Order: sequence, then C-alpha cells, then structure tokens
Amino acid sequence: MESKEIGNIIELNHVMKRYDDNGFVAVHDFNLEVKKGEFVTFLGPSGCGKTTTLRMIAGFELPTEGEILLNGKSITNLPPYERPINTVFQRYALFPHMNIYDNIAFGLKQKKLPKEEINRKVKRILKLVDLEGFEDRSVSTLSGGQQQRIAIGRALVNEPEILLLDEPLGALDLKMRQEMQIELKAMHDRLGITFIYVTHDQEEALTMSDKIVVMSEGTIQQIGTPEDIYNEPKNIFVADFVGDSNIFSGIMTGDKRVRFCGGEFECLDEFPQGTHIMAVVRPEDVELVHPEDGIIQAEVTSIIFKGMHYEITMQAGRNEIVSCGTKSAAVGDRIGITLAPDGIHVIKAEDNTNTFRVDVTRDFGIEYNGETLADSQTLLDLFPGSKQLEDGSIVDTSGSEIDFDRYRIYASIQPGEIDMTDNQEEGLEVGNIYNLIYEGDHYLYVIHTESEQDFVVYDEDLWNMGDRVGLIIPVDKLTFSVVKK
Repeated sequence: MESKEIGNIIELNHVMKRYDDNGFVAVHDFNLEVKKGEFVTFLGPSGCGKTTTLRMIAGFELPTEGEILLNGKSITNLPPYERPINTVFQRYALFPHMNIYDNIAFGLKQKKLPKEEINRKVKRILKLVDLEGFEDRSVSTLSGGQQQRIAIGRALVNEPEILLLDEPLGALDLKMRQEMQIELKAMHDRLGITFIYVTHDQEEALTMSDKIVVMSEGTIQQIGTPEDIYNEPKNIFVADFVGDSNIFSGIMTGDKRVRFCGGEFECLDEFPQGTHIMAVVRPEDVELVHPEDGIIQAEVTSIIFKGMHYEITMQAGRNEIVSCGTKSAAVGDRIGITLAPDGIHVIKAEDNTNTFRVDVTRDFGIEYNGETLADSQTLLDLFPGSKQLEDGSIVDTSGSEIDFDRYRIYASIQPGEIDMTDNQEEGLEVGNIYNLIYEGDHYLYVIHTESEQDFVVYDEDLWNMGDRVGLIIPVDKLTFSVVKK
C-alpha cells in the first residue's frame, strides 16, 4: 500500500483495538499521519487510549482492525524488535547494577557491535544528553532528571527512526519537568528524528509539540498545532481539557452576533440566526471595566494572586466568569465585562439541548431557583462508587468526603420538553421572549430569564417578541452531569 503523502513516516489507518477478554474497545477508528521529523503528542485524560495507541505503533500491542504503515509499508504485525522504533517509559527501567555507560551501551552490546563503534556511539549520546564525564557513575546516585536523560540516551543510541515517549516526565517534580520539556524540545530539534509523545499534561503538549492529537474515550477529538488546539477548539471537550476556559450556552442573534450571559457580543464566527451555540472565552480574554462600560455586569466572588497575574472569579446571574490579568479587584466589587470579537470562540452545539447550572443543597439534594429537582441518590449516581454515611456526608471510593464546592452540577433538557405558559407562577423559570424563528412545523423561541439564562423552547403556537412567560420544566425529563472546576 502506497503512502498517502510523501514525507509521512507513520500512518495509522482505521486502527481499532478491542480486548477480547471483556470486549472493551480502547481505541476507535484511529486515523493519523505523522511526517518525518515531527514532534507529535497524544494528549488526553487517563484511560483515553493514548498509551494503547503508542504501544500499537511500538508493536507491543497488535490492532484488532486497521493498518499501521512505516514509510508506506505495513508493519501492522511486525514484532517490536524488527521496527526501527524505540520507547522511553515513565518508569525508566534502568539497570541498577550497571553504570551509566553500560546502561546506554546495553542495546548496542546485544547487537554485538565492535567495541570501538559502541564507544563512539555512547560518547556521542553522553554529549547529547549532557552527561559527559558521568560514564562510571552508578544510576542510583543520579537525580530523576539525570535518570530520565539516561533512559532517552539508551533509546537514542540505537538510532531509531522514531522515538516513542510514554509520560516520560511524570515522575519528576514541577520545576524539573519544565526544564526537561525545554531540553526534550531542543534535543528533538538537534536530532531531527520523529518524536511521538504521550501525556495528560496540557503544558507539556503545548510547549513541545508540532502537532497535538487530543483524545477522549479512545477517539480522536481534534488534531492540530498547539495554536489551533488552544485558540480554535473543535468541541467542548477540547475547549475544557486544553487550558482554562469559560464555557457558556448561547444563541446566534444575527450576522456575527452572539448572546450569552445576558449580553450580546460581536464575534468572528458565522452561524445562522437562532443557532444554539457554546461560547468559549479564555480567562485572559475577559476584559474588566467600570460597571457602566461593560456589556454585562458581575460581582467579584474570589481573587487569587498567582505571581504574574490575578485570577478573579465573578458571578453574573447564574454564570460564573473567570478572568486572568494584571488588574486586581476586591471581593464584592461590582464590575463590568467586555469581550473583543476575537476573544470569543463559537462552537455550534451538537443539538439545542438546554444546559443550566444547578445547586447542591445542605442535605445533598439538587435544586434550581429554590425548587428541589432531585434527591441525594442522583448526586451519588454522578459520583460512581460514592456512598452516603450515617451522618449524611457523602464520601468517594477512598473514603474521603467529597467537597462539592470543587464541582459544578448541570441539568439538561431538550427544547421540546419545556412548556411555555402565560401564568408565570407555574414556571420554574420566568423570562421574556428574546428571539423566535419559524422552523416549518414549530417555532423556536429563545427566552432570556431573570437568572440571566437563555433557554431554547419549541412550541407550535405563535407568541410575540417580548412576551413574558413562565417555563414549565418537568423534573422527570432532566438529566444531570458533573464537571470538576
């Protein structure tokens, strides 16, 4: 089979991995092209399939379906030792009874290369990983960063076409991890070989990569440069996982105009009027101004000084907004917020599902606007393995009490399951019709409520713009989800 593009060193075509013992599919229909010399990172949470994919490239796992090509030729069923690929693991697996020289030379000795050639190659690698003069040192006397460099050197001395790195910095402290990110990127630039790197750390991925592959539940969510992934996330998972984000439910109100958080903003994204969207705003793009100058107003609820900037959390109605900048404020301050068009990234919602934030009560029920929507059992279901003790507290699988202040709970309901009524006292929410669009057999209404939430409702009857209505939201139709702050 011919390579799709000249310069691709690795291609994965419709690769899938299923474990027959339990039928679990770890990787779904994975398609990727890696160019020669690229630094590609698989980024995602634990259990998303990134290490499984790396192991299939290395040959430690075989795909259930699909094909893996190296320089245009299939290596799908080739054993690891026949692939010009070396792997560096999180646990460096160094030989404690050998010195640094012998650890690095181990693979060359297995190949029975001449002594002079081994010595020349090891010397070159020691210089590359900045460990010249350390040849006779025991690995047990070295720091974590030095051990990590030895593990990389042992892989590089075999002159692989591709170096795979599986969470190689996970065992290091923060400062050393940041230093090693810079060293690894510099090493890649000097060598010019292909690096494929696995991490759950966004900073590592953004700092080092030419290309990032964001994964979730065995599926590719987005492939792009660090700038694309950060500035133009394709879906809410990517926006939420990569970097800090404010994410709001909203509606397109016109040509490059969007409404969320009770305010209307200009944006750069084009969608038809009435399209239900999710607006992604990075904290550094939130501009704080005097209340009268803001498109929306909010109250400051928290301030954290982080050295280079202040992280300010504000509440606008039921929406929490986080800003990041050099301006400070005081808790309780009323503040205005503006957003530049290029600071708003609009993602079309997968459907018109209404999602709104709800509260946890003292007895661990779920409520909205003072009305109970669910009891503690629903909350337990949102945290698998949790249980409620006799004293009423809820603990996780480790027995630690769950701090619900660290989580946001959301309720969701479809537009067709909400009824509008002119009897406002009947509604869980009350608001005014802000927009309406006829969609063939029904009207799509956007209701802006007193709690600064925009609800999308389908109704066959014609209401007027500006009508004040109550929204009857049936509790039994609600679904709940949880997001960690």
